[in-house]
Amino acid sequence: MEPASQKKKRNSFSQKVGEKEKLKLKALREKKKSVWSGLGMFGMVGWSVAVPTLLGAILGIWLDEIYPQSFSWTLTFLVIGLLIGCVIAWFWVSNEHKDINPTNNDEELNFKKEDIDE
Repeated sequence: MEPASQKKKRNSFSQKVGEKEKLKLKALREKKKSVWSGLGMFGMVGWSVAVPTLLGAILGIWLDEIYPQSFSWTLTFLVIGLLIGCVIAWFWVSNEHKDINPTNNDEELNFKKEDIDE
């Protein structure tokens, strides 16, 4: 039979090893992001809004010349392009957010205290 104090020390050691293993697995899973990647993300978001807006304005100018109406095609397609660009940017940012902050559904990281003590 093992003394209670020795068993308690072994359980404490097992918990510390389990915690360090979780931290190492989390560090391996996470990617390091630099300042340049953050600036690149700002650029991608900017271009994803600017390009559809400009394309909408160009299409609107062309339609104003070909099919004049009582309303402005340029303004209409400028707003539509802006909305499309904002939706594209929103999807881009939400996907990047998911990459940066993944959910902790990994089986290795969800240790229970009873699993560590065994």
